[in-house]
Amino acid sequence: SHPVFLWRKPRREAEGPSALVSAIERKREVRELMEFLSYLINGVSLGSIYAIIALGYTMVYGIAKMLNFAHGDVIMVGAYVSFYTTSFAANSLLGENPSALASAGATLLSVLVAMAVCTVLGVIIEGLAYRPLRQAGSLAVLITAIGVSYFLQNGAQLLFGANPVNFTPVISGQLTLFSGRLRISYVALLTVAACIVIMLALTAFTSRSKMGKAMRACSEDKAAAQLMGINVNRTISMTFAIGSALAAIAGVLLCSYSPVLKPTTGSMPGIKAFTAAVFGGIGSIPGAFLGGILLGIIESMAQAYISTQLSNAILFAVLIVVLLVKPSGLLGKYVPEKV
Repeated sequence: SHPVFLWRKPRREAEGPSALVSAIERKREVRELMEFLSYLINGVSLGSIYAIIALGYTMVYGIAKMLNFAHGDVIMVGAYVSFYTTSFAANSLLGENPSALASAGATLLSVLVAMAVCTVLGVIIEGLAYRPLRQAGSLAVLITAIGVSYFLQNGAQLLFGANPVNFTPVISGQLTLFSGRLRISYVALLTVAACIVIMLALTAFTSRSKMGKAMRACSEDKAAAQLMGINVNRTISMTFAIGSALAAIAGVLLCSYSPVLKPTTGSMPGIKAFTAAVFGGIGSIPGAFLGGILLGIIESMAQAYISTQLSNAILFAVLIVVLLVKPSGLLGKYVPEKV
């Protein structure tokens, strides 16, 4: 006799309500993943702004060995200059319906004008406020920096008014991925790209150019650098000029990210960027970049998953823990003080 095989209809898995539950779970997991990626990209974009500001802090500290707490207010000045330059171009030069190329040209012009104004402002601040205190103690320099900061804030309030203005982002639109589940603004992409380019350019400048080598020499020993024929005052002024030009770029990107501009716009981002510079290792260009990116991610994740009110507290708590473990910062080097 031959064996008889009975054919059975294959059983479908996850029929009925279980299939619906499984589909809902998958959709929820995909949605949570997209939200996480959105928060991560937002954090990297915000961290890139902090990194650009922190690069100005770390350059000034690395060469002049001083903390320029007025740096955050130079950001605000750059944003105001860009805002009014764009407004003037829109009202007087571009006409009713400007082309995309003309609008892009006006935006680029506003950024260049802001960089020029902030560069001159940085050199003036260094020459008038900090150069006379070159041999003074650190406390005198710190108090002067705070005074310059308040002077710029109140001067901006007198010139531009205390009411916030709506800043037009330098670029609009967004990139859509995963069938619309993930959206990345072009401002975020531009900010990250600008941060990377600036960090690489500064690294190449300080390591290969004649002025960059002079800056490194002044950072090591100002007296010895002066004996070797380096103009220390000019080198420090150039450092302030570069840092202030970066502050102008950061101001435009910051107000494109959060389009509200007022006289105190640069205060808190300036403090956070200084925190980023210390976090990564103040005096180190890659350290400022790394510290800014990490700080932005921590702030974004803390706001999303813990509390928007406690995000700043969490940020500074992380800084305290890092400095307790590694006082020189993540990429900083411990330099023993000579007695």
